[in-house]
Amino acid sequence: MSDPESTHFGYQKVAKDDKQNRVKAVFDSVAGRYDVMNDLMSLGIHRLWKRTAIEMSGVRKGHQVLDLAAGTGDLSSRFSTLVGDDGFVLMSDINAAMLQQGRERMLDEGHSGNIAYAQINAEQLPFAENSFDCISIGFGLRNVTDKQCALNAMFAALRPGGRALILEFSKPAPGPFKTLYDTWSFQVLPRLGKLVASDSDSYQYLAESIRMHPDQETLKGMMQEAGFERCDFRNLSNGIVAIHRGFKI
Repeated sequence: MSDPESTHFGYQKVAKDDKQNRVKAVFDSVAGRYDVMNDLMSLGIHRLWKRTAIEMSGVRKGHQVLDLAAGTGDLSSRFSTLVGDDGFVLMSDINAAMLQQGRERMLDEGHSGNIAYAQINAEQLPFAENSFDCISIGFGLRNVTDKQCALNAMFAALRPGGRALILEFSKPAPGPFKTLYDTWSFQVLPRLGKLVASDSDSYQYLAESIRMHPDQETLKGMMQEAGFERCDFRNLSNGIVAIHRGFKI
């Protein structure tokens, strides 16, 4: 029988109240080397995954966009360009260190007039219903303590006709590729983390958190439970990553 007061932090079972602090410690540790490690971990392929997500977002001029778990702003930067002067992007993250890294990057890239920043918990969105045309969360949902709660909040904050976009690590099909991927995740990534970011434990957590995240069909069902319609997903890199999309009709 599951314990409603506990959840998983990687493979560890922890109190729900403790997970957020543990996740915060992970990203406090890796914030300064986050972009470098993303390139090394994915061999640069994360840029293609994010480009595909942008294409699936449907964001255009004048749209209001909320980018949750925005990190250093790969998605926010592109959204800012797409929405133009008449649109607006709110770049958010629960972690202050990551948000500061992203804000500095956006200013360096010249994004200012149509972008703002907020430290936000995805489970408790402080917005009126029907506020945004698109809500995205890239590589962040697996770190959320109550994923269903976050999906429910995203649905409420979207305008009718709007869409949610979830870019996240997922489950590749069994076979030789998955075996190679598992070896990379558990043998190589922690060593890279130790070498580049002086932190192997955070990248061990990364590998474990991916395995504990719902698979593609389960996450699609959770989106439908939140109220989203026309839900679909697209596997990338043989299912290492999936982009889920759902609409508020």
